[in-house]
Amino acid sequence: MTVNVLVVDDSAFFRRRIKEILEKNSQIKVIAFADNGKDAVDKAVSLSPDVITMDYEMPQMNGISAVREIMGKKPTPILMFSSLTYEGARVTLDALDAGAVDYLPKSFEAMSGDPGSSATLLQEKVMSLVKRVKPRAAAPAPARAAAPAPSAAPAKSAPTARPAVGVKTAASGIIDDLKRNRPRLVLIGASTGGPVVLQKILSALPASYPYPILLVQHMPSTFTTAFAERLNRICQIQVKEAVDNDPIKPGVALLAPGGKQMLIDERGGCVHISDGNDKFQYKPCVDVTFGSAARSIKGRMLGIVLTGMGSDGREGCKLLKKDNAVIWTQDEDSCVVYGMPQAVEAAGLSNAVFSADDMARYLKDIG
Repeated sequence: MTVNVLVVDDSAFFRRRIKEILEKNSQIKVIAFADNGKDAVDKAVSLSPDVITMDYEMPQMNGISAVREIMGKKPTPILMFSSLTYEGARVTLDALDAGAVDYLPKSFEAMSGDPGSSATLLQEKVMSLVKRVKPRAAAPAPARAAAPAPSAAPAKSAPTARPAVGVKTAASGIIDDLKRNRPRLVLIGASTGGPVVLQKILSALPASYPYPILLVQHMPSTFTTAFAERLNRICQIQVKEAVDNDPIKPGVALLAPGGKQMLIDERGGCVHISDGNDKFQYKPCVDVTFGSAARSIKGRMLGIVLTGMGSDGREGCKLLKKDNAVIWTQDEDSCVVYGMPQAVEAAGLSNAVFSADDMARYLKDIG
């Protein structure tokens, strides 16, 4: 199978270099270039590429506007290039809201020399997007919290979780059980596609939400700072990037900082932020935070694994289940990449499989 890629960038150097890197993989072919957003939209519609790489700063139409138009006219997996700055993070989060699937840092140094692992990562991202990603339509920018309440929907029969390995109870039973045996802590892990789903879930929760929440989203450090600020701005609960010794308390969601590991202290009262070591592929790592919670928190917990590549979260969920934790996973249809949830389900650890919309509704319901 050949993956056809449209490369969008106003720099001729970067267009040429991206083509060289991608085509080192014999399964990838760059079929066209665009040097501005308007041209990108036209070529996306006329050429139907499998994947688009997109820059932000371009003449005529910027990358975010181009993403939004493409997702409206010809939904296609789009990989954004972004700078590793606070402003780059803010722009990238806007692009994800507009419908982009994932992002990579854009580095002149990496592109001009031998990019090594950066080149491999770019090729892997492109291949995984076309193999496993279902393009999603652009979301209306951040009016998610103002969406109609679930109670306004037409009446329907009691919902049931989609069957999966280890799922034995109807969703209504799982929710009732969590209302009776309230969790001490909610843990949520995500990777590719996670920012949009986390925004959907957290913005549905009331300011009086009775549980503390720990969030692990695979992101660089500047991105988690901007993401926490964005979530705090649009959510009723408080969301903040975690710092060392932050207390774990109801109605507050602590986001693990990029490039660090978030652990729970032995008494379960606060988080510790650590540089960690090279044993784990990800910083932050879902397995690290979930595993730390399993060792420190005495009592029931709710662990949630959302969209993302790979299997991070599976080992942490195994440890949580030993203490009778309840595990929810996101369903394949609503995932951008069905990797992490699938790994948890295949291991027989998931108590329920929910869509992103149902996840938001049920998490609110147990409050």
